[in-house]
Amino acid sequence: MLQPLTPNNFHGRRPGPLVLCIMDGVAFGKYEEGDGVRAARTEYFDEALAKWPGTRLKAHGNAVGMPSDGDMGNSEVGHNAMGCGRVFAQGAKLVNQSIESGALFQGDTWKKLTRAVSSGGTLHFIGLLSDGNVHSHIDQLKALVKGAKEAGVHRVRIHALLDGRDVGAESALDYIIPFEDFLQGLSGENFDARFASGGGRMNITMDRYNADWSMVERGWRTHVLAEGELFPGAAEAVRALRERTGAIDQDIPPFVVAGPDGRPAGPVLDGDSVILFNFRGDRAIELSKAFEEGENFSRFNRIRVPKVEYAGMMQYDGDARIPAQYLVSPPAIDRTMAEYLTAAGLKQFSISETQKFGHVTYFWNGNRSGYFDEKLETYREVPSDKVPFEQRPAMKCAEIADEVIAAVESGEYHLIKLNFPNGDMVGHTGVFQAVVASLECMDLQIGRLIQAVERKGGVLILTADHGNSDDMYERKKGELILDENGTPRAKTAHSLNPVPFLLFDPLYAGEYSRDFRSGLGISSVTASCISLLGYHPPEGYDPSIIDFKTDSLRPNQPGAPAAPSRPRRTASSSADGESSR
Repeated sequence: MLQPLTPNNFHGRRPGPLVLCIMDGVAFGKYEEGDGVRAARTEYFDEALAKWPGTRLKAHGNAVGMPSDGDMGNSEVGHNAMGCGRVFAQGAKLVNQSIESGALFQGDTWKKLTRAVSSGGTLHFIGLLSDGNVHSHIDQLKALVKGAKEAGVHRVRIHALLDGRDVGAESALDYIIPFEDFLQGLSGENFDARFASGGGRMNITMDRYNADWSMVERGWRTHVLAEGELFPGAAEAVRALRERTGAIDQDIPPFVVAGPDGRPAGPVLDGDSVILFNFRGDRAIELSKAFEEGENFSRFNRIRVPKVEYAGMMQYDGDARIPAQYLVSPPAIDRTMAEYLTAAGLKQFSISETQKFGHVTYFWNGNRSGYFDEKLETYREVPSDKVPFEQRPAMKCAEIADEVIAAVESGEYHLIKLNFPNGDMVGHTGVFQAVVASLECMDLQIGRLIQAVERKGGVLILTADHGNSDDMYERKKGELILDENGTPRAKTAHSLNPVPFLLFDPLYAGEYSRDFRSGLGISSVTASCISLLGYHPPEGYDPSIIDFKTDSLRPNQPGAPAAPSRPRRTASSSADGESSR
């Protein structure tokens, strides 16, 4: 049972709401060239940097529960951390630990799926083939394939989703060719492992938040039914489709790989087992539903539904129990901010467009679907455009701002949290001009939020969950990598750069020290918000970022870092010493 929050000196004093604005994918770049945030004309954000109290926060690596500080943060773990105020070991780390300890291979689910095919069926692995470590990791897949051979499985098929977002935009062959060699080296008289199908992650299979089920349908027809253009190998497919379409990896059309007999190498058949080896949940739920739901499934015509044993690397939705079988238990996140606030009777409004809606709801609430208290919580989803985001770089930031301003003006809510996806979703396209345009559109809406908050006597926080648009060019040892035509090679992955935390509170500006605490991660956003809402943060939460002048507002946690760090943009260095990659 939750311990009730205890009031501080802000309790009951503020006439307007706290608006928490998450500028997804916006950070402080290390290099001037390729920094879309720096290149964009963002007058409101620039003024905030110059005049508002604030600091820089870590949003990657250990600060968000990833295995090492060389690992990028991402929107899933970032919103988990901000939603619960602490850092939990996340999917990548949990899976690594389970593989290294052998617990995964001793688990009932693994034994069930491998035994089901030991007498002649096929074990299929579907997932993202890269070392991006955001949705999956190729080393984990290698361990699973080796484990399958050791468990007596005779036939393995790989259905590879090409990345190009969490890794280089055209790096697919850097993974496929060595992996083909790896599979060939394992294969022999009693073991046959090979690629069976594939396609770009933004073309097939990995839709999320019900944004475009046609992606999942294309994936089903490719992976399960083995319908589509046949190629002699996965590498040949990528080369041919890349030349034919000009697509980068994430957008490459689906393909089917032929076996030695010239027919599809790996349709999914009755009696087979299927493992979705992605550990991140948002882009894994819909395919899981397609495999697990019965006759009531209505999203598309599956044509044929094989009777298989299906499992995910993790359970992607604990409340809905999707999937029913999984290899590694997800983090058990409890005592979230939303739960505490509803228990205190505070009304909350959460909004984004489809692409990030689940982040301000499901991930924010500790991978929990639904409401804590429907009377106190309002969720609003603005439908995303179903086009490549470089074609609509404004995305839905204006529509989101419209809804937020209406919520501010209503006087109904204590906390309003929103996610502007622009810096991340457009950042993933690798199109620098689109990124700049996208951030400028977002900045106009931030200006509108500032005005609304000031009118109502509220407070506004600008922060982010990780970087992306701040680091748009590939580098090696700090030097730009150029394409054949001499232009910088586009980078589509997240960065390791620190993110802003900036506070606008015109009504109580005198309550704060000019510079906030440094050395903290984005999990400390939570305690900061609770303090501003009039309560002391719960015991065990990471310390507040805000340095209050008034003793009775300060969190009662000892040992909070105190060295100040102004969040100014510079071309030479990052405040926390981390470089981008």
